[in-house]
Amino acid sequence: MLDKQTLVGEALVEARRTAFLDDGFEPVLDRLVTALNTEASLNEVGIGFHGSRLRDLLTNRLRMEAWVERYPEILAETIERPVVVVGLPRTGTTMLHRTIATDTSLLTPIWYEVRQPVPLADDFEREDERIGISEAEVAAMLEAAPELAAIHPMDARAPDEEIMLLEHSFMSTVPECYAHIPKFGDWLYEQDQSAGYDYLYRCLQFLQWQKRKKGQTGTRWLLKTPHHLHYPEYLFRRFPDAAVVQTHRHPVDVIPSYGSMMAALAQPFSDDLNAATLAQDWAAKWAKGLAKTMDYRAAHPEAAYLDLYFMDTVANPETEIRKIYDFAGLELTSEALAEMAHWRAFNERESRPEHHYQLADFGFDSDGIAEQFSPYIEAYF
Repeated sequence: MLDKQTLVGEALVEARRTAFLDDGFEPVLDRLVTALNTEASLNEVGIGFHGSRLRDLLTNRLRMEAWVERYPEILAETIERPVVVVGLPRTGTTMLHRTIATDTSLLTPIWYEVRQPVPLADDFEREDERIGISEAEVAAMLEAAPELAAIHPMDARAPDEEIMLLEHSFMSTVPECYAHIPKFGDWLYEQDQSAGYDYLYRCLQFLQWQKRKKGQTGTRWLLKTPHHLHYPEYLFRRFPDAAVVQTHRHPVDVIPSYGSMMAALAQPFSDDLNAATLAQDWAAKWAKGLAKTMDYRAAHPEAAYLDLYFMDTVANPETEIRKIYDFAGLELTSEALAEMAHWRAFNERESRPEHHYQLADFGFDSDGIAEQFSPYIEAYF
């Protein structure tokens, strides 16, 4: 069983702190720990995994508080006009994000940074110790679930989703990726998400300050996570000048693949996982998230959105990237375009194993998915 007080105590010892300056996260953490203990049917490996992850998040929060005490100028950093890529998972957001991230005029969150936003030392000129730790973690995940290599490109040194920064507020869907906790997910969906997005902003301030120390000169952030589909009102409330790129791909081509990915992530941590039920719950969540964004866009036509289609980004990447730069008011140089083309050439999808799955394995059929997502399909396809 997971015990919140034990986890908090261990984090305090690890971070060499006596208390949290901000303990407003505790009610959400209470609910999450209860859900993991009562809903998830965790095995011993799962208890160890989730306990370690929660303890790491708590330790990171404590260490970040210490850094802000030492360097209060961190909170003077401003996050201006971020470009935010959203869209259903499996719609090419990762490839698009990592392609554009080769432009050094932009700042992007790296996997090791979002997993561990706090440096282990204040020497920014040497190799970051977090990289080796994160590479070991990625290797362990792929060893536990080898099929992940065919589903999602995992790289500790590559740009990745800021949802892992949101995870530090315990107000993200990340725990649901590794455990089937639908009651907690339903509860969290209805909560005020302001604290989560405020903490995301603070994490980006801290990372931006670190990147400045490392000599990076980018002025705007390039972010990416499908999570924001669920909470557009909170995204724009915290980042009112955001330029949002929404990617589209037919749900029939997306949802079964995503269901298989979630099953692969959660399988090692429970001996009683119903993969089909888990996949169906995720489908319902994404249908709800798409509806939230559609409703928000209809009610807020002034919100800055650009729509792109998966097949267009695959067939004509340069054309679609130019659209993004024009939309966001960014300068696209010939050097940046060349670097993007170079990156794509060395990161073709064919270099990874094929991802095999059957719709029926996860309780899906094409007609059912089309019906479930019919409002979105009618609007965009």
